[in-house]
Order: sequence, then C-alpha cells, then structure tokens
Amino acid sequence: MTPVIIMIIMLALMGIYSFFVLYSLVPLGIAKLVFIVGYSALLLGAFFATYKVYQGLSHGNVFRSTSLNFYIGFVFTIFVTLLVLCVLLLLQDGGRLFAGFGQGVIRTIKGEPRVGGYFPSRRNFLTLAATGIASIPFFSMLYGVTKGKYNFEVNRIKLAFRDLPKSFNGFKIVQISDIHAGSLDSVEDVARAVGMINDEKPNIIAFTGDLVNSKKDEINPFIETFSNLEATHGKFAILGNHDYYGLHSLAESEHEGYWADFYSKFKQMGFNLLNNASSTIEKDGETIKLLGVENWGKGRYFPKKGNLDKALQGIADNDFSILMSHDPSHWDEKVIPNKKHMHLTMSGHTHGMQFGISMPGFKWSPIQYRYPRWMGLYEEAGQYLYVNKGFGFLGFPGRVGMWPEITVIELKSV
Repeated sequence: MTPVIIMIIMLALMGIYSFFVLYSLVPLGIAKLVFIVGYSALLLGAFFATYKVYQGLSHGNVFRSTSLNFYIGFVFTIFVTLLVLCVLLLLQDGGRLFAGFGQGVIRTIKGEPRVGGYFPSRRNFLTLAATGIASIPFFSMLYGVTKGKYNFEVNRIKLAFRDLPKSFNGFKIVQISDIHAGSLDSVEDVARAVGMINDEKPNIIAFTGDLVNSKKDEINPFIETFSNLEATHGKFAILGNHDYYGLHSLAESEHEGYWADFYSKFKQMGFNLLNNASSTIEKDGETIKLLGVENWGKGRYFPKKGNLDKALQGIADNDFSILMSHDPSHWDEKVIPNKKHMHLTMSGHTHGMQFGISMPGFKWSPIQYRYPRWMGLYEEAGQYLYVNKGFGFLGFPGRVGMWPEITVIELKSV
C-alpha cells in the first residue's frame, strides 16, 4: 500500500503546483470554470486509476484485464506528463527566483528604495511552451497504451555466410522474444500476430525467452493460440530471466514439480525447449546446429543458469551454429571470447525499453545506456548478434516508438 500512497501524494503535489501555474493563463469567465472542471477531472481520474491498479494487482489474477492495463497506463501517462511539466515550470520559476534575488541584492547595494516586488512575473510564452512539450508524452503514451502495444512490425534481415551449407540457402528463421504473457490482455491480438508469423512460412521459429512475468500459469490463456504457430523444421525456445521468478515463493522441495509443469506448457505449444542443449536441423542431407542456453545476464540481479560449454558439447568446429541466448550481455561476456565460432546469436530481454526512436539510420532509447547491444543487428569477429525488441510488454502496458517485433532472418549462401 505504501507505493500507492507515495504515488497519490506525488500526483497531488505536482497536480496542485501545475494547476495554479496554468490557471493564470486561462482568461476570465467560463473558460476558467471549464479549466477547473477539466483539470480536476483529469487528476481525479489519475487518483481513481491508481486505486484500481492497486486493487487489480492485489488480486493476483493470471489473466490481465484490458481495463487494468489501461488504468496502469493512464497512471504512468499522467505521472510522466506532470513530471515533465513540473520540471519545466520549476526551471522557469527557478530563473525567476534567481533574477529576483539578484535584483534585490543590486538594489540593496545601491541603496535604492524598494518599489514593488523584485521577482519578475512568469512569461506566458514559456509556460505555454512547457505545456506543449508535456503534451508530447501525454498523447504518445496514451497511443502506446491503446494501440502501440499490439502494433506488431515485421523486420526482415538477410545474412550471408560463406560456410552455410548450400541446402540452407534461403532458410528462414522467425524470431520472437519476451512474450510476457502475464501482461497480455488480448487473445485476439496475439492470434493476429501468430497469423503474421505463419504468413512468413518460416522454416524454424525461435523464441528467445521470458514466456511469463513471474507465474508459469500466466501463459495458460494463450497456449492454444501459440500452438497454432507453424514451422517446417520445428519450433524452439529457451528460458529468460523472468521464467525463473515463480520459484521465489516456493520451497526447494516444490521446484521439481514446478519445472515439470512449466516445461509441459512449452510442449503443449509445440516448442522444443533447449536448456543448455543443441538440436540438429537437417535439410536435403546437410545440417546446421541450433543451440540454446538458459538465461545468463551480466550483473548480480539476473540468473546465471546459462552454460555455453554444455550446449556446445558434440558441436564440431566446422558445424554451422546458431545460438539462442536471452540476454545480449551474454554475447560480449561469453560468446565472443569462446573459441567456438557462433555464426549467429539471437537475443531479446531489452524490449528497446518500450520507449524510443527507431528509424533508418538512427535509433535511440534510454536502455542503450545500460545495454550497449540493445536493438537490431551487431557484428564482431565475423559473428552476428540480433537483439529483438520483444513481443509483449512489462511494467508500462504499452509501447512508444519501440513497437513489438517479429524478426524474419533469411540465411544466404555466398
């Protein structure tokens, strides 16, 4: 309950401060009444949504309702909008305070009598500019909550290799990552994405971890939908860091039963789970190797269950190898230094922070200051890494600029 109280207090303080600043811009008469009613309704809506978020999350339901996701997104949106607005208004008021203080000191030194106040009035232009800037996150985040979270985009990548077996020329891999079923609220939109994947006619489908948020049963409403995924040479999956979090509330004696049930859900969807293991993909008498490791993340907060050496057992030096590893930090820390050449590694985990800019020739997101390899294709020492932005969402129930991704990787033989 404490975080809810803190959120309400911060919303109230920012709301009151910004209210009195913006109120001064409104002309007299009916406009002021409209402003009071509208602004009060907005803040009351934020307080109500905060309560509904607390009420909804405390129930711990496996399936997240659309209304609860909207409440969460609305609180995030109002909070960020007020935060941006108040920071900009405080900068202006800080400038006024500094200018007024300086003017007062100068007059005192000169011995001039005080006439009126020292502090300059707010400039309406700057206040309006601050309001305009704050409206950007307001509208973009609302779009992200209502539409952006299921605005699936298909990114197609062609990678050429000199040692790719000729039979695999044109071989198509569809990668998805970070489903986070505990946040999803629409079976219909998930089914639409499954249809988009099947339309690509993939040879294999690679899911690179984080099936759930924290509870294994979160995937239950979507098992039938994901079981409709089709690939000619199989569907494969690995675990992400969130897939281990359900163990935290269990006694060690319950772990084996938990994993047995969780693994069975992958089987029901038709996925071959590669836990520090490999699989041979055969086509026209030639083969490539697909490897999967459990989660390995740089830093103390993420599970380090991944064992690349174990996954590489039985892999010859001349085998064409593709690796699924959830966290991209594993590539720099363990894959690149390994003496075995991994032609391609597929990762996820970052979500592109679900917020940023992605356009040809330019990409930016705050997550890049935490993960140097955070989105898209990277190459080093003749080895490739592709980081997928994720299928679902976590925390903020939306996406702004970083749309959910279906990656289509086509292998080409040089």
